[in-house]
Order: sequence, then structure tokens, then C-alpha cells
Amino acid sequence: MAIIVRLDVMLALRKARSKDLAQRVGITETNLSLLKSGRVKGIRFETLDAICDFLDCQPGDILVHEKEA
Repeated sequence: MAIIVRLDVMLALRKARSKDLAQRVGITETNLSLLKSGRVKGIRFETLDAICDFLDCQPGDILVHEKEA
């Protein structure tokens, strides 16, 4: 897939825990884990907005497009 999820990187940079993010955003830790691994087909803008609020970042800090070889 050409979209890379960098949620782990942002969590580390902000010294935040996945558990805290999941609680704040209102999703399960399992769903957050699936998102972090890139095994989801989509994300609601509402969820992305809440993640960005929690991590004080932009969507482009979390989602990166890389061209496939």
C-alpha cells in the first residue's frame, strides 16, 4: 500500500501512550492497533481530527504517501 501510517512515530515524539490516545479518541485499543499497523481501509475524519488534537499535529504527520516501486 502506498499510504504509510506513522502513528507510532507521533506517539513516541509526543511521549504519549496508545492507551491514552484510544481513551481520548473513543476507540478501542484493538482498533487503534489496527490503524497503527495500516490494516484498515479507512478512517473517519472525526477520528483523525481527534487524533490530531490529542497529538497536536497535522494529518500529514500521521499519514504519508509513498510511491510504489
